[in-house]
Amino acid sequence: MIKTVRQLIYWQYAKIISDASKFGKQNYRMDMHYCKQLCSGEIHWSSAVREWLKEKENPDVCIYCGEKKDLTTEHILPRICGGEDITDNVVRVCKSCNSSKGGKRLYEWMGYKSKDNINRIAEGKYLKYLYSLHEKNGTLDARVADLCDKCNMRKTCESNNCVEKLTVYCLEGCFHK
Repeated sequence: MIKTVRQLIYWQYAKIISDASKFGKQNYRMDMHYCKQLCSGEIHWSSAVREWLKEKENPDVCIYCGEKKDLTTEHILPRICGGEDITDNVVRVCKSCNSSKGGKRLYEWMGYKSKDNINRIAEGKYLKYLYSLHEKNGTLDARVADLCDKCNMRKTCESNNCVEKLTVYCLEGCFHK
């Protein structure tokens, strides 16, 4: 089912919706249901205003680890990777998480095994931002073979046994240093 960048972004976002529902994490049926609805346009992801309001519910808490001190502004897609200095690409994080993440992209930093455990506000913003970047680049309907030449995450894919598979690394790998 998941063959293009667009579908993968919707799949990841569907898991956020499913997780926020009463069904909880790791419910494949619900994830697929929401993914199909997103792909068909039957439902839409939340607005930037709603996410801004959700962020404001805990303004003094690191969005990644929950720490409550030494907060800074962090670019989810780092500026060194072409991330813009806009509200859709920033979150408040503690200095420790900001330093740890450095110039890494979100999924690159979190790792493949933790890709489904990212704060939903941060990941939701990131997915929408990546969607807009892929839309600008004309790669929303790209398949894995179309992306590998543009991606600089081959070693990461090899270490996670996901070479030639469409993964979250494909979403961010063509935006690099």
